[in-house]
Amino acid sequence: MKKLLLSAAILFGSLGAFAQGGLGYGLRAGVNIPKYSTGFDETKSNTGFFLTGYLDAPISPYFSIQPGLSLQNKGTKWKETDVQGEAKESIMTIDIPVNAVAKFPTGSGNFFLGAGPYVGFGLSGKYKGEDAEGKFENDIKFGSGEGKDLKRTDFGVNFLAGYQLTNGFQINAGYGLGLTNLAPNGGSVKNRVWSVGIGFGL
Repeated sequence: MKKLLLSAAILFGSLGAFAQGGLGYGLRAGVNIPKYSTGFDETKSNTGFFLTGYLDAPISPYFSIQPGLSLQNKGTKWKETDVQGEAKESIMTIDIPVNAVAKFPTGSGNFFLGAGPYVGFGLSGKYKGEDAEGKFENDIKFGSGEGKDLKRTDFGVNFLAGYQLTNGFQINAGYGLGLTNLAPNGGSVKNRVWSVGIGFGL
């Protein structure tokens, strides 16, 4: 965790030094609609949230690099089976995205489109639901190997789009495509996260 935060600080400082013009910043928050991709039709979308702070390092008036630090609520719902009722998995992560963002000015603001990689670090998680024996709730155990539920570190690609007014207010939408197999003991579990939110940028 400390290594991730240190890497983010170094990255932010380097971009600030190389950026042309003033270094901007912003905040985005909203709703996540996450699920796992497992290769089988056994999961469906959950509901969570996100809160992201980012820097805006302009390379030109129409293009910038936006590194950020993001608190993400991810996870999934596992569909009912004959022996188990529906279960919900809720995971809190810290993500560090670095997006390349193109801006398209209009009279009252600008449209923006962006994409870039992210690395995520699992902080905590709960697995809860109800089965034939009643309600249950367990903590997610992060790591690799026997007895673990989910790998802690994730890597993937972000996509984002939105519109920002000249006063800084923005609406935004995004998609996170997890590339890391998070299953610690065989199989395949990858993050898929849609999001929609509002924000403010300077």
